[in-house]
Amino acid sequence: MTDRTVKCPGCPGRRNPRQYLCGSCWRALPDTTRGRLSRRDAGAFLRVRELHAALAANIPIPDIEVSR
Repeated sequence: MTDRTVKCPGCPGRRNPRQYLCGSCWRALPDTTRGRLSRRDAGAFLRVRELHAALAANIPIPDIEVSR
């Protein structure tokens, strides 16, 4: 059996390929940020880019916010 997980961008942990973050990091995000990242609309790609930019800027996960 092969391991299909990949590195989580928010911590040294592992996440599933179709998830943005591992479960621990996902739960650490503010509720509004999780809700916005869960929406599938024209702005979804932009919000994911904002998430990755915030992680690259070393913003603490509980402080990350993305646009509507």
